[in-house]
Amino acid sequence: MADQFVEQNKVVSFVYTIVDTSGTLLEQSDIPISYIHGGKHDLFEKVEQALDGAVVSDTVEVTLTPEEGFGTHDPDLTYMDDIENVPDEFRRLGAEVEMMNDQGDSKKFTVTRIEDGKLTVDGNHPMAGKTIIFRINVTGIRDATPEELAKGVDAMAMPVLH
Repeated sequence: MADQFVEQNKVVSFVYTIVDTSGTLLEQSDIPISYIHGGKHDLFEKVEQALDGAVVSDTVEVTLTPEEGFGTHDPDLTYMDDIENVPDEFRRLGAEVEMMNDQGDSKKFTVTRIEDGKLTVDGNHPMAGKTIIFRINVTGIRDATPEELAKGVDAMAMPVLH
């Protein structure tokens, strides 16, 4: 059987690391993630394009600007308040709180700083505003099943990179 390569309607599995421009590790997945190439998924367009034509064991590196990746950092999504005004369960770094605006839209915020009696929450993605480098290692390629193609996603896939 000839080697398969990444193309339309193939289920592609990969592991990855994401680093910033200084080489600091931001995220890593050693458990393969799968998606249907050319299908509905959360993989960044530039990353999918870079994988086009790859074969198993290929490593692909893609640099994404904030606009191509997780977006620019929006200062309007960062709020600070006196820690006394915050319930105890949210008084720790990394705590997540869901907030709702006047229109009923909800958004998740993360506690990013506690300092001088103040607590800061941020609704931006942790990688917003950063130029990031994806290092992707292709671990598997196969034909998508008719059921997977009908659904538009790999039935075994985990949400990818968002």
